[in-house]
Amino acid sequence: MAIKGKKYQDSAKLFEKSKLYDKADAIELVCQTAKAKFDETIEVHVRLGVDSRHADQQVRGAIVLPHGTGKSVRVLALVKPEMEEAAKAAGADYAGSDEYIEKIQKENWFDFDVIITTPNMMGAIGRLGRVLGPKGLMPNPKSGTVTMDIARAVNEAKAGKIEYRLDKTNIIHCPIGKASFGAEKLGENFDTLLGAIIKAKPAAAKGQYIKSCVVASTMGPGVKVNYSKLG
Repeated sequence: MAIKGKKYQDSAKLFEKSKLYDKADAIELVCQTAKAKFDETIEVHVRLGVDSRHADQQVRGAIVLPHGTGKSVRVLALVKPEMEEAAKAAGADYAGSDEYIEKIQKENWFDFDVIITTPNMMGAIGRLGRVLGPKGLMPNPKSGTVTMDIARAVNEAKAGKIEYRLDKTNIIHCPIGKASFGAEKLGENFDTLLGAIIKAKPAAAKGQYIKSCVVASTMGPGVKVNYSKLG
């Protein structure tokens, strides 16, 4: 087992490892544990009582956090020529079609964080599935990244839109901002994310929906949240 650094160990002493904390207390503690020299990201990890192997128990969606994520998002808009100017005007960092698809294929170019496209481009983008899929960059209608309203999608991405989805172990991992946001703003982002996850509960899910919830900073230990009060 890897030996944790002194800052991590000092942070771990600030709270009881096995205790379940109310949301506000947990977020306050996590802010205190963020002791790195950079502005650490605060993340939420929620384990759900569903089975991601079944199509009717998938939990996936996207929301705009009220205070954003604190990260500058680079947007690539893969659109037909007549929509390029609208995409750029909305704030897309790159806008085009075949030239960018070829750049990704031949040059392994990934200087972007999100791809936004239109339904009529999905045929061409489909051949990038093998490289975009593993990186979580494949556009999807459920996350709002395949739409005819390109301007709105670009604006939302720039404003702090995040996608939440189950991993193979039935856990959702999502950022809710930076430590510098402070507990109040992080708490509001947390509420927005959890509210969306609870609303997305599949009809096929049985028994306890939220199994556990942990908040943690990039370099710090995880603080357990009292999930019984989350819904």
